Amino acid sequence: MYEHFFEMENTPFVRNIPADRLYTSPAIEEAMGRLRYTVDNQRFSVVLADPGVGKSTLIRMFVLSLPRDKYLPLYLSDSKLTPRWLYAGLLDQMGVEAKINRGDSKRILQKEIENVRTTQGRKAVCILDEAHLLDKETLEEFRFLLNCNFDSESPMALILVGQKELWEQKLRLKAYTAIRQRIYMNIVLEKLELSEVHGYIRAHLDYAGTVQELFTSDAEEEIYKISGGVAREINAVCEKSLLYAYQQQKRLIDGHMVRFVADHEMLPSDEAVVV
Repeated sequence: MYEHFFEMENTPFVRNIPADRLYTSPAIEEAMGRLRYTVDNQRFSVVLADPGVGKSTLIRMFVLSLPRDKYLPLYLSDSKLTPRWLYAGLLDQMGVEAKINRGDSKRILQKEIENVRTTQGRKAVCILDEAHLLDKETLEEFRFLLNCNFDSESPMALILVGQKELWEQKLRLKAYTAIRQRIYMNIVLEKLELSEVHGYIRAHLDYAGTVQELFTSDAEEEIYKISGGVAREINAVCEKSLLYAYQQQKRLIDGHMVRFVADHEMLPSDEAVVV
């Protein structure tokens, strides 16, 4: 609708932007580097963030950056994941049929991972998203995948991804000590700073093919205040502001327009820091 009015080639503030066109903040760059160290050294790391901050986007960017001739990424995201389906899901991605007995599936998976390492010369990378929703039994099975040669080496890299409650309500507790002791890196993504909002918006407009600036500096300040620096909220505010500007036949969005949109079209968000 508004894309033609603003002479856009693509819709800018959507979830499916190609990973190589996404905004990369300093925090994202640092997290990417730490994840690369994790996979290169076959470690166990945890990625934590508040909802909407960009942890799944980070993982998407990271997985796409891994050369397939050197790495085998295995990704699962299922809030109802059980130990049996953990192994079944990983084996399915490797083109192998799982067994009914989870113990048998586990042994097959360990054998396949060893084959990836020794025969194919690649490193397996297992990523479990939405991990804050999983129960202790499933998280324990995830830890067991690390055991190799009497626990003397790790056969693969493991990455748990979840909201901060994964640490606060689970991993930091005594019952999860065995899992926590194996964690090598705890990577926490924070919300965007005001100084980063311009770069974020500009990256999305570049993807849309828009050369001119569509948001004034005071508009970007309002977007930051309303969103609290949460990427998902920034997308929502920008999208609605562009639609409102199109309806008003305005080619430049200022702070008053953004505030109007926030007051009349945005649902309250726990993430926002409205002032």
